[in-house]
Amino acid sequence: MGWFWGESDKTPNKGTNDALYNLDPSLRDFLAKEAPAKYESSDPPDEPRSLPRARTLSPDASSLEDDKPKVPSRSLYQDGRYADLWKSYRPQAEVEALGKSDQEKVNDVLDDFKSRRAEIGRISMENCALEQMAVSDCFMKGGWSAKTTMCKMENREFNRCYMMQAKFLKALGYLTNADRAPEVDEQIQMHADTLYHRMLDQEKAVEEAKAEGRPVPTFPPLFEKPKMMIEISQLRPNLQAEVKKQLDKAEGPDKGLAEVAVNAELSAAAETARKLEDINREQEVERRKRKEQGRETVADKVYYSWRAK
Repeated sequence: MGWFWGESDKTPNKGTNDALYNLDPSLRDFLAKEAPAKYESSDPPDEPRSLPRARTLSPDASSLEDDKPKVPSRSLYQDGRYADLWKSYRPQAEVEALGKSDQEKVNDVLDDFKSRRAEIGRISMENCALEQMAVSDCFMKGGWSAKTTMCKMENREFNRCYMMQAKFLKALGYLTNADRAPEVDEQIQMHADTLYHRMLDQEKAVEEAKAEGRPVPTFPPLFEKPKMMIEISQLRPNLQAEVKKQLDKAEGPDKGLAEVAVNAELSAAAETARKLEDINREQEVERRKRKEQGRETVADKVYYSWRAK
């Protein structure tokens, strides 16, 4: 289009970075006139901001920090707000416990112990989910040879997994302290499953060594032999027979685990008995106070008459 804008007497320089260099000079002048005016700021460029210095607390300021009212960690305002309300705060469980009767407190202790025992069965089933699936697959997809034996091998593995997982859970103290956080119970469950599979790996290594004629490897015990909290001779005759039956069934490495599990179960039972004794002791103190104040109830009179017999 040089015929319209005029010829250029300059040769283009392909190496330049100017995007308008190859255009006709008259066209460039026209574009320069029509282009909007560039805004040039008269303010000097901003200087880089320096990082704020760490504030050092003076002794007076640190003393003020210490003088702030303390609030529990569950408070949303850790700066001391509503500290006067937190002073008289009581958890919901504590408030409900104040309104419970003596029999309800006893029932709560017994229910906690029973629920922990039932929870061991549920968790053992959860840890043995793969073995349970193997039994189900055997009945649904197994061959005639497996079905004629009622999936004996799969059932044996599942039953052993269930029994050993329950023993590991008892040995790790799952029966004690029902007020633990759920995270702690989950860690105990995972550790019990880890110990069970470690035991299976050790048994497999021993069998392979025997089959290959190599020396049988030795492994450290999974649990140290515990000191019995309650001697078996101190138990009632029916409990003595049950405990001895459990220990006689165990053989080899399982015997040490059975002893630890029995010891843990006896410890949990002793802890439950201690809680019941504390409740009975509190009840006795309250009865004496009511009797001294002349506010003895009918239940108190029945209790003392029954106790005198």
